[in-house]
Amino acid sequence: MSLRLFNTLTGQKETFVPLEPGRVRYYVCGVTVYDLCHLGHARTYVTFDVVLRHLRASGFDVTYVRNFTDVDDKIINRANKDGVHALEVSKRYIDEFYTDMDALGILRATIEPKVSGTMPEIIALIEKLVAGKNAYVVERDVYFAVDTFPGYLKLSKRNVEDLEAGARVDVDERKKNPMDFALWKSAKPGEPSWDSPWGKGRPGWHIECSAMAFRHLGESLDIHAGGRDLIFPHHENEIAQSEAASHVPFAKYWMHSGMLNIDDTKMSKSLGNFFTIREVLKDVDAEAMRMFFLTAHYRSQVSFDLAYHCPKCGALVTRQIAESLRHDACAFTKEEARRAVKFVGIDEAEKRLFYVYRTLMKCDALAASMPASEGPVLKPELLAKASSEFTEAMDDDFNTAAALSSTSALLSFANELCDKPPKPRDQSVRTAARIAAELRRGGAILGLFQGDPVKRVADRRVRLIAAKKIDTAAVDALLEERKSARTEKRFADADAVRAKLAALGVDVKDTPSGSVWDVKED
Repeated sequence: MSLRLFNTLTGQKETFVPLEPGRVRYYVCGVTVYDLCHLGHARTYVTFDVVLRHLRASGFDVTYVRNFTDVDDKIINRANKDGVHALEVSKRYIDEFYTDMDALGILRATIEPKVSGTMPEIIALIEKLVAGKNAYVVERDVYFAVDTFPGYLKLSKRNVEDLEAGARVDVDERKKNPMDFALWKSAKPGEPSWDSPWGKGRPGWHIECSAMAFRHLGESLDIHAGGRDLIFPHHENEIAQSEAASHVPFAKYWMHSGMLNIDDTKMSKSLGNFFTIREVLKDVDAEAMRMFFLTAHYRSQVSFDLAYHCPKCGALVTRQIAESLRHDACAFTKEEARRAVKFVGIDEAEKRLFYVYRTLMKCDALAASMPASEGPVLKPELLAKASSEFTEAMDDDFNTAAALSSTSALLSFANELCDKPPKPRDQSVRTAARIAAELRRGGAILGLFQGDPVKRVADRRVRLIAAKKIDTAAVDALLEERKSARTEKRFADADAVRAKLAALGVDVKDTPSGSVWDVKED
């Protein structure tokens, strides 16, 4: 099966055929670096990281460009607030961006250009548009004339008559058409600026991506991607200015990830349901967050379902009670209330993630129990089926949800195999090694299951013990009490102790070498 992807431009799935055989020119719109990244950024960049990984695993030589917008109104406002230069603000938040992306296992791009380092190319592109009469100068500002580009709105499929100048379209009576957008903005006092044929100023938002893509990938790209919120006006304007200048298609395929909601409501600072990646990762596993996003198709809308808890007594409460900062006799701060929020979806994803890690740990242990040898494996058809279904899912518009589901039967078989390895043992050992290798192969494409299983499982156990406030000394004492009861054949007493352990949130497993315990999953 060849790779097929959904092209926003045509509105349908298409077989992926790069402009140059074997090579992919891939551009993803980056962040405006004025603050910490939020959960919406996490969803977008996990999505397009997986696209990159699968393209490379499929044998393509990918040049991946992801930009930083380091010149922007929001950055200037933040710099003025902090009393520093705008580029100092952007440098700080570029570093923070890498911290968050590294935590989520997101690979660095091949090239990561900044607006501030692309000024000659931006100015040259605007000059070309002015010379071709696709742009016009008003005083010291330059605007793109949308009426000069007949294909305007071909990506978003909007009707120009229905559009009103509004939230993301600058209202300026000097424009020939309200939909015209700024390519160059004249300098204002206290703002960073650069020399240009139109005087000191800085670029508009949209022109930067075209100039950076042209510089590093050429005038035609294979894939241009970003969040769905960028379709209009950003990507629409990119197409207009790029194709007006080059007279060739700007990108063959356009990909857009779905939006992220919190409790089925758009995430918004004004609504108080806005969460940064950094804030959430204080309490949840980063790989589990990544897995949560991948359990849904990248084009679908994803909603984080929140569970609100009283930070003092731990009781489950409503959002209204959490926002009131009082529950019965408990009073707490807004920060305490936010820290007590549980991300239900991530919790479920973490359980699934560590089911895989525990399976890998058992497979690795069985595989290490004998020297490696050549020969047949058990159920080779199951291994082949899991491998082919995974690849078919990924080739079907990067369907990560189906790819993860394709491992279910393999995981079940792996646990049966490891719990009671059938004879001949060398065949069981080879099978466990093959299963572990297959899980890791697919996981590498998803950016999952690459950690040391023993360490990952141990770390989770420590986190769960702390979260459930389990007294390990008390657990050990009860285990000793149970051991004595079993030795003395007081089985009713042993069962009673086991019930006490279960009430503490502990599972007990009896092994030939003695009883061991683990934290019970809710």
